[in-house]
Amino acid sequence: MNAAAQAWRQYLCRVCGLVYDEAVGDADSGLAPGTRFDDIPDDWACPICGVTKADFEPYTPAPVGAGGARAARPARRANAASTRDANRGAAPTAPSRAPGVVIVGAGKAGWQVAQALRERSATLAITVVSACAGDVYDKPTLSVAVSRGLAPGTLVRESAAQAAQRLNVRLVAGTHAVGVDATARRLRTTRGTLRYRHLVLAQGAQPALPACLPAAHVWRNNDLVAYQMLRGVLDGTPRHVAIVGAGLVGCELANDLALAGHRITLLDVQARPLAALLPAEASTRLLQAWADLPITFVGSAQVLGVAPSSEGFQITLHERAPLSVDQVIAATGLRASPRLAASAGLDYDRQAGGISADPATLRTRHPDIHALGDCVVVQGQASRYIEPIARQAQAIAACIVPGPDAVLAGASAPAPLLRVKTSRLPITVAGTVQPGAAWVTERDDAQGLLMHQRSATGAVAATLRATPPHTSPPMSLR
Repeated sequence: MNAAAQAWRQYLCRVCGLVYDEAVGDADSGLAPGTRFDDIPDDWACPICGVTKADFEPYTPAPVGAGGARAARPARRANAASTRDANRGAAPTAPSRAPGVVIVGAGKAGWQVAQALRERSATLAITVVSACAGDVYDKPTLSVAVSRGLAPGTLVRESAAQAAQRLNVRLVAGTHAVGVDATARRLRTTRGTLRYRHLVLAQGAQPALPACLPAAHVWRNNDLVAYQMLRGVLDGTPRHVAIVGAGLVGCELANDLALAGHRITLLDVQARPLAALLPAEASTRLLQAWADLPITFVGSAQVLGVAPSSEGFQITLHERAPLSVDQVIAATGLRASPRLAASAGLDYDRQAGGISADPATLRTRHPDIHALGDCVVVQGQASRYIEPIARQAQAIAACIVPGPDAVLAGASAPAPLLRVKTSRLPITVAGTVQPGAAWVTERDDAQGLLMHQRSATGAVAATLRATPPHTSPPMSLR
């Protein structure tokens, strides 16, 4: 074998930018130095973002120039990488000598915690570590931007640099957190190790892709960069788009893209849309509201696989004819990565897909580590909605910077409010839905659908209202 054949090769993850170096291997995944990429099992997962080796491509780093600049990423990652590499190039502000609070994640939850902490202390050292650029935007808008007339470039409300300056925090963007030493209070990242006094995990959650939906063949609408790339493919020409999963995000996205003129096939293993959230009457109302939109709902559909075809992609279904579409979007739920929790010895709820934390304080098993937002599970339940985040952030801030006002995440909380932002039939559920309890219809007419559930004590526990957009009566729990 000649020298060229023996040379170690590198491979780039197209999703997160991690480079697998055959010479180095990946100790965290049990791959010894010298493990050839071809010898890695097909179900091996990227240690950063969790995709399989199918999402890696050969990578040849360009020589470092005289100025020390990093080589550009491949063209297909150029847009996503440009902002990230710009953040890497800028030296972060000098941290305090004393280790303060390190927040992993610069989504809604991460910035809310930073805001809550700064409101309680003007001098606390705060560092925000973000795998992406960290710009501030509202993630729920990603599933309704078209119907609201929002161009992808207008979704950022505040740049990460502006938010960091406003809150006087140190921003470490384009950086992945890869491990936690809870005993030594150290966070290991792809840019080195950070000491902390308190660690807040706001890492979010990633789409839970079943094996039948290869990451290389489906879109995941879970972050701004992915959404901008999706809109770049869809905008301008009507497409046939399959959305796998008719839950909250799948239904909102189907409604939104159909209004833009795309033909939507909405697939779900359940017999009706939003089956896990709503009673049958509300699902029926939604399908009726979609009657004049190019949306075809296919219930009780089991996807067996997705593969490229001459026309785009072919979806293989159990006991149904194959479906040919231009693009496929996965809306099959979310799961937080267990990597950081495992490294820190924290409890991870595999059924709910998140890090277990105390319902009042959001403390994990380790008292100096908190979790909130999409990555947290409280009493066996994940609550991946916007509504609880502000309360969770305030509770964590009160634990880290104590004061006379004891804020508890679960104390005196208002009744949860869930909004299904399907513009043809907005649906609101107030209160706590009782699994298995009957829904009672109060009204079902042209003005809308009004239903309620009662708890075991007889009190109204949840109220549902599905109101056509031309009328909007007040919402209340009775």
